[in-house]
Amino acid sequence: MPGLVRDLEALLDPRLVFSQPEDLLAYMNDATHKRCMPAAVVQPTTPAEIASVLGYANKHRIPVVPRGAGTGLSGGATPGTGSIVIDLKRLQQVIEVDKQNLTATLECGVVTQKFHTLVESMGLFYPPDPQSMLVCTMGGNVATRAGGPRGVKYGTTKDYVLGVEAVLPDGEIIRYGGKSVKMSSGYDLARLMTGSEGTLGIITKVTVKLLTLPAFRRTMVAVFTELEAAAEAVAAIIAAGAVPSSLELLTKSSIETIEAFIPLGLPKDAEAFLLIELDGHEGKVNEETQQIIAICQENGVRETKVAQNSAEAERMWLARRVLFPATARLAPNVLIEDATVARSQVPAMIREIKRIADLNQLIIGVSGHVGDGNLHPGILTDKSNPELMQRAEKAMGEIAKEALRLGGTLSGEHGIGYLKAPYLEWEFQSAGVDLMRRIKKAFDPHGIMNPGKIWVDGGEAYV
Repeated sequence: MPGLVRDLEALLDPRLVFSQPEDLLAYMNDATHKRCMPAAVVQPTTPAEIASVLGYANKHRIPVVPRGAGTGLSGGATPGTGSIVIDLKRLQQVIEVDKQNLTATLECGVVTQKFHTLVESMGLFYPPDPQSMLVCTMGGNVATRAGGPRGVKYGTTKDYVLGVEAVLPDGEIIRYGGKSVKMSSGYDLARLMTGSEGTLGIITKVTVKLLTLPAFRRTMVAVFTELEAAAEAVAAIIAAGAVPSSLELLTKSSIETIEAFIPLGLPKDAEAFLLIELDGHEGKVNEETQQIIAICQENGVRETKVAQNSAEAERMWLARRVLFPATARLAPNVLIEDATVARSQVPAMIREIKRIADLNQLIIGVSGHVGDGNLHPGILTDKSNPELMQRAEKAMGEIAKEALRLGGTLSGEHGIGYLKAPYLEWEFQSAGVDLMRRIKKAFDPHGIMNPGKIWVDGGEAYV
C-alpha cells in the first residue's frame, strides 16, 4: 500500500514508518499463534503524533491495532489485514514519582520491571507483577487489566489506575482522573479505558497509586500428596486472615515438566506444590508463617519448607518462572488459558481440565495463582496440524464453559483478545455484549480500533 505509506510518512518522521516485509514480520502476532501481516507499522513519539495517525485512519476507515511489547496471550495485539500497527515503545518516560502523594505518572511504553525497580529504589511499591514484566509495558497492562502472583493480596492493575490520558479514534485527546484518591465526577472514564484492549482508543499516559515498600519478605513452599488437600489449605489460609502476597500452585504435570527442563529437586511424586510469599513487618510475617504451617499441617501437608535466605527464595521462585518456557519446548505451540473460579472451586476446575484433556487426547498442564482462583491451563498443540489445532481450540471452549458453569469468568488477567471472543456471550449473554458494542460505537463510530477483539465482529473473531 504505497499510498498509505506515503501518507503516514507525511504525518510522521519517515524513519518512524515501516512497510518492508522484513520489518512487518515482527508485528504479525503477539504471544499467540495466529499471524497476519499488517499494511504498515508506525512508532510515534508523542500523543500528538498518535492523534494525527488516528485522525487519518478514522477518515479513511483503516483499522488500527495498538501494540505494547506484544507479550499478550489472548491475541489482543494481533493485527488484521490492511491494518496499521501503532507501536508505542517510544513513549517510555516516567514523568513523575510523587512520594508525598504516593502516585506516579508515566507514559504507556514504560517497561513494567523498570518501573518497579525505579519506585522500589525510592522505598515505594507498585504491586501488579505480570509474569512478562521484564518486557511488558504499563500501557499494555492497563489495557488488559494485567495481574500476576501478587493479585491475591494486592489486586490487579485496575486497582491502581487513578487517571489516564488517551487518544480517541478521531484524534481527540482526553484526560480523566489524576492524583486525587477520591473522585466522584461524571462517568469513570479511566476505569472504562482500563481493560478496553485498545478497542476504544489508545492509552498514552497513566497515573497510578503507589504503596510503601514492605519491610520484609519471606518465601516458603508446601508439598501435598492430594490436590484437594492443597485447595482446602488455601481456602483455610485466606479465611484465617493470613493473606500471602503470592500463593501459587504447581500440579504434578507441571512439576514433571519443570524438572525435565531444569532439575530443581521438585517432588515429582507430589500432586500439588504451593509456592507462598509473605510480606510486611517482620514480626507479623513470622507470626503468619507459623500460622500457615499449622494450617497446612491440619490439611495433611507432606512437607513445608521456609527459605532461609534470598538465594533459596529465588530458587523456589525459579520453578514458577520457568514453567512457560519448559512447557513451550514440548510442542510448537501452547494455548494458555486463564479461566478463573472461586478458590473453593479450584479442585473441581482442575478435575474438569483433566477430563477435557483426556476427552480430546491432549496434554494440558495446569498451574496458576491459586490464591485468587486464577488458573493457567497450557494446551500443547501445533498450528501446522489442523486436526490437532481443532481439538485444542475445542478444548479451550470446553474449559471456558466449565469455568462459567462453576461460577467463574473467562479471564482473570489476560483479557479476551480474539482467542476468547467467541465465548464472551456465554458470560454476559447477548444483552451484555450488545451494551458493550454500543459503548464502543459511541467512542469509535467507524469501528477502526482493534476490530475483531473482545467480541465477534461480522461472524469472525479473527480478522
